[in-house]
Amino acid sequence: MPCQLKIEPNICSCDYDGIILVSGCAPGFDEPEPFKTVLFSAAQIDSALGVIGAVLPINLPAKRLIYSPTGPLNMDYDDVRSFGEAATKGVERALKAGVRCPLFALLPDIRFENVELVTLLGALEGLYVPLEVRETCPDRCYKACQLAVWSPICSKKLQGIVKLAAALESGRYIARDIGGADPERMTPIRVEEYLAEVFCGSNVTMQVVSDQETLLQEYPLFACVNRAASMIPRHAGRIIFLTYEPANPACILETVMLVGKGVTYDTGGVDIKVGGSMLGMSRDKCGAAACAGFMQVVNLLQPPTVKVVAALCVVRNSVGENSYVADEIVTAKSGVRVRIGNTDAEGRLAMVDALCHIKEMALCSVNPHIFTVATLTNHAVHTVGPGYSIAIDNAVARLVSNAEKLQASGETMGDPIEISRLRREDFHYHAARSDDDVFQGARSADNAQMNRGHQGPCAFLIVASGLDKVKFHTRLRFWRRDLIAMANDGKDDNGSQFFFTLSSTPDLQNKHTIFGKVTGETIYNMLKLEEALVNEESEEGEDSSKTKTAGVKDFNLLSFSEEAEEDEEESVILNEKFSGKDKSAHDHLTDPKFSSQSALAQ
Repeated sequence: MPCQLKIEPNICSCDYDGIILVSGCAPGFDEPEPFKTVLFSAAQIDSALGVIGAVLPINLPAKRLIYSPTGPLNMDYDDVRSFGEAATKGVERALKAGVRCPLFALLPDIRFENVELVTLLGALEGLYVPLEVRETCPDRCYKACQLAVWSPICSKKLQGIVKLAAALESGRYIARDIGGADPERMTPIRVEEYLAEVFCGSNVTMQVVSDQETLLQEYPLFACVNRAASMIPRHAGRIIFLTYEPANPACILETVMLVGKGVTYDTGGVDIKVGGSMLGMSRDKCGAAACAGFMQVVNLLQPPTVKVVAALCVVRNSVGENSYVADEIVTAKSGVRVRIGNTDAEGRLAMVDALCHIKEMALCSVNPHIFTVATLTNHAVHTVGPGYSIAIDNAVARLVSNAEKLQASGETMGDPIEISRLRREDFHYHAARSDDDVFQGARSADNAQMNRGHQGPCAFLIVASGLDKVKFHTRLRFWRRDLIAMANDGKDDNGSQFFFTLSSTPDLQNKHTIFGKVTGETIYNMLKLEEALVNEESEEGEDSSKTKTAGVKDFNLLSFSEEAEEDEEESVILNEKFSGKDKSAHDHLTDPKFSSQSALAQ
């Protein structure tokens, strides 16, 4: 945290030397007293007050009021970012005025959701001190001794806002430290050391893969990017796994899985950046930095039903005698053979093997959601402009509107996200060009100047990681595990094929298999399957005099958990209901019990 954060219930406290006020209305119009009177009087002699703000005297022990307005807001297009930006400016102006113990007056605004939280986060951002400054000038570690918060809103609501703001700012603080530090302060090994210190004794466990031979065998494309840097020990790359698991693993309802790009410096490799374009490339690690910051937020908030795994691919794209070059063919962890097209397209190469590893973990995880986070290409900046992120769903994630949910969430937090779509051309771009069946990496042209330059890397990650080979039936969404194994979608298999089993089938685990619960009227179909007779026409070579007698189904075999009794009771009711009737599963395609959501979001 940039400073201590506390709630101050008394606006007349003598502990502060300045009050910062952010407002989205005209000065003197809707603020609480005594601010309203002061601002109304000042507005009579300064027509620009509602646009540029001011430092004003106030009859309170703090003596100074730092007024930072949002300015006029167009409700058709402006958003809650205006409040966060005004708060940052207000803090900066207060510091210039000599304030060291500020009291922040946090006002509500019914026009925007989360306005108090976004405003407070903006104030905390204004108090951040870069890592190198803190380490080289200890007397400049803090811009303010503390930030106190006063607000007219409900005290319980205020406590929740301050607690959440503290957790979010702690994560953002870590992300800024890693993402903003220079390429020598945050070399791969020093990123590891920094995170080891942050998460020591916390709820987040940390594993690091740094052995060069292991990287070569298990993460070959990452090792390819790392090849030149690996010659210098302090620049040698590593993949850092951070894991948060709730205290009771049985309570896990979903698993969030992140892969972050952490290129500590990007020279472009042999396809070297020229014309000054290398400037700022120490921030090519901000994807991994954001993931690390997110893990800190999770560490502090400790969600009881969510498991979170982050793979940080931390590497330096150096140039030297051991550099990888274009035209090399490298077999990825997934088994896909990739031809290097441009060494300056290193981000996707550094991430894809870790993504493959995460994909394999997802196959045996509860309701997994996979996200890759990266500063992937300048084409994204040219497409939507600075300050905006782009979300791109694969087909499965799009079925559950994953990008739209991210966008809606970002809108309420002043973190705007635009949405792009993957199209067939994005995959065609990387397709094999000859009979050698080698998947193509980026071309030598600059992605920023190409058509669909930011969608292509996503298509590459999907195919080169093997995600496109993991296909599930998307009509159903399954939440319970270890009940009925279904749907094997492999080469030459019938894509609509289902395997109904009446006992545990661990041999199907991790083999394009998902698990669902037989429930409702469908249980009656299972009864019919079990009662079916087998004769000589259905099984060649079997003695026709031998027939299988109808068995009595023990429904405890259908469930291997506490729901067994519930299933058995349901089956008895349905058996009586449909006695003498034949029903097909196709009769239930419009059953409202079926989910309209995808089986898996990736």
